[in-house]
Amino acid sequence: MKSLIDKHFKLSEHSTNIKTEVIAGITTFLTMAYIIFVNPSILSEAGMDYGAVFVATCLAAALGCLIMGLWANYPIAQAPGMGLNAFFTYGVVLGMGYSWEAALGAVFFSGLIFLLLSIFRVREWIINSIPLSLRLGIAAGIGLFLGMIAMKNAGIVVANPATYVSVGDLSEPSALYALLGFFVITALSYMRVTGAVMIGILGITVLSMLLGHNEYGGMMSMPPSILPTFMALDLAGAFDIAMLSVVFAFLFVDLFDTSGTLIGVAHKGGLLDKDGKLPRIGRAMMADSSASMAGAVLGTSTTTSYVESTAGIVSGGRTGLTAVVVAIMFLISLFFAPLAGSIPVYATAGALLYVAVLMASSLAHANWDDPTDAAPVLIAALAMPLTFSIAEGIALGFISFVAIKTLSGRFRDLNPAVIVLALLFAAKFLFLD
Repeated sequence: MKSLIDKHFKLSEHSTNIKTEVIAGITTFLTMAYIIFVNPSILSEAGMDYGAVFVATCLAAALGCLIMGLWANYPIAQAPGMGLNAFFTYGVVLGMGYSWEAALGAVFFSGLIFLLLSIFRVREWIINSIPLSLRLGIAAGIGLFLGMIAMKNAGIVVANPATYVSVGDLSEPSALYALLGFFVITALSYMRVTGAVMIGILGITVLSMLLGHNEYGGMMSMPPSILPTFMALDLAGAFDIAMLSVVFAFLFVDLFDTSGTLIGVAHKGGLLDKDGKLPRIGRAMMADSSASMAGAVLGTSTTTSYVESTAGIVSGGRTGLTAVVVAIMFLISLFFAPLAGSIPVYATAGALLYVAVLMASSLAHANWDDPTDAAPVLIAALAMPLTFSIAEGIALGFISFVAIKTLSGRFRDLNPAVIVLALLFAAKFLFLD
């Protein structure tokens, strides 16, 4: 007689068992646990309470994984997304001058729109309407944006009034630790060591403590209070017309990231149907959007599906039980706040730089033989780090794509959605900036 767990997750149908799913869940968690340290580090620079963000990160990730596992029954883990957290802090709050409460409001609205698009099945139309070249440029741009932030946080690049940026003092401990962390993470990843990013972060943290450049804050304690960020989102502030591009940026990046991750991870695990489509994709999308809304209420940036879920699938994970195990691991992590607080910025900078490498790799898939495709890719990718804003990069990418295609006599390559968005972004630059 099948157990309740077997029946709910359909373990037998997927040729798996509880032991395999548990191992897969732990493997996935180890590959993405770095977000527990990195996310509070980034969002605290926006003025948010570090401890509260730490708790919100763990809870939002756990909630997202539980919804994905129990309802959608996929071995795909969720947590606050890299790139979007950096855009939240450096683009929206520090760059555009909005409060972090208003930024959380924008995250909530983007999640709400994502949920509505999933319910009414508009998501496929939107995804198919956005040209592949723009999607590649956006993904690469986020990677370059993360790379810029990583090197800035480590002091590897610094401001220069004449050249805007220049190399910093590479003899400083922060720069040396960040570079060493990046080298170690990259080497471990090449050797396919599970948890390479987390090992790199913790390794640099311990080394800096041993050499007297960092203090040990402890290992375990009761979770910090979440009250400083809980229900602190400013929905009215997010209604500012100028925030429209921010909401769009959160929405588009989450939409592309989630859809790409779901299809890619599902393909790796043989979870696609005979037509190459993902069954229950609506539930998976709604799990993602619901987690984003809940995360905004708790006090963290957009929650999204993690490509690191592939590690669990390679380990045999095939059902939502894998995601449930990841959720449990995030809940256990709530009691390791002192350890998270001991992680210095330069220890996470190496991890950010490595994630930048992974995201920038999408440039390899661009059609460089067609300048009408290649130029918008480069514009979108370069604009993000140079304007320090994902939203501006997306806007310039859309505008350049429509303008170049039109002037090249390739108007047939355009569709109404791309034209309308390009016009809206152009109007924002002309009349709202």
